[in-house]
Amino acid sequence: MWNSLTLVSAAAPEVTAQAAILVEASTGRILYEKNADMQEYPASMTKMLTCLLALENGNLDSTVVISPTAAATEDSELGLKAGDAIRLSELLTGMMLESDNAAAVAVAEHLAPSIPAFADQMNAKAQEIGARQTHFMNPNGLPDADHYSTARDMMRIARYAMRNPLFRRIVGTESQRIQWQSPAGKYFDAVNTNELLDNGTGIIGIKTGWTRAAGGCLAAAAQRGNVTLIAIVMDAADADVRFSDAAALLNYGFPRVRMTAGPVKEKLGRSLWVHDGTTYKVSAHPAEDVQYAIFDGEDAKHYSLRYDVPRFMNAPIQGGQKVGDLVVLYDGKEVNRIDMLADSAIGRGFSLMSFMVGLYDRILGPFFG
Repeated sequence: MWNSLTLVSAAAPEVTAQAAILVEASTGRILYEKNADMQEYPASMTKMLTCLLALENGNLDSTVVISPTAAATEDSELGLKAGDAIRLSELLTGMMLESDNAAAVAVAEHLAPSIPAFADQMNAKAQEIGARQTHFMNPNGLPDADHYSTARDMMRIARYAMRNPLFRRIVGTESQRIQWQSPAGKYFDAVNTNELLDNGTGIIGIKTGWTRAAGGCLAAAAQRGNVTLIAIVMDAADADVRFSDAAALLNYGFPRVRMTAGPVKEKLGRSLWVHDGTTYKVSAHPAEDVQYAIFDGEDAKHYSLRYDVPRFMNAPIQGGQKVGDLVVLYDGKEVNRIDMLADSAIGRGFSLMSFMVGLYDRILGPFFG
């Protein structure tokens, strides 16, 4: 068992895994990469997306009845049996902590008509996130020639998933008792397979993976002070090396990054004209204050901001609805996007000013678009 995360290296680490990447989490800016676009099997890191889809689309209080197909899946650490009943929230926690393959199948069957249909949902979500060199065939990462990803894509999925508070809580849990609804009284004391979690050095998740075909895989996130880094390693020589490789990457990265405050969200407002609304204008602000990731030798003066919002929107608009992005750039290169959210709701209706805005857009908008 690998259990040390204390040394800080001045030189780039010697990562033995075939593919790896290290990024600052809020921006995705890269500190280190090795064969980051090489196609690899993701193994159980696949379950990051399975869990995310369940959190976004499922009812966590709903009951999952384990099918014979799920129960027959290899490596059910939880001991799931056909006919067992368990809440989705409990099943997700057990799936992520124990990396239970049967649980992943049960989740997929609960959310979609079939495993192929759930895989289609996974692939659509991966595309949405930007993981375009990834293709999933199942919800658990068991080997399949058409089930693959890259370190860069796994990083994109991990970054996206870690923005979900429930996901962060689950993958940051060291151990938890999983309770069944039926049979009554059945439980399992699940322990997280991520051995870095109990080292007291800021590790906050994310997900292990291992098959003979994939080798050792790990998505690991750590937070020290106000800096959060995410490391991905794929195809390490064994289950222990994945941890030492990820630890070396994180130790290499932290001394090289600091976060500095940019403008607060209250000072970054934007107004959009509204068509067919009860009023003619809506204001919007970023979802969060701007933070700049500063790497060695960099200067915050090289950062700039750009709004990516439309001139016009059609009513209705919901309060808190995303209406565009605040784009963060370093030396003119995009490094992050922050959602721009409407400050208030505007119903569909008529106002003279909104009518005039629509008329202006239809007549003169093409000349200024």
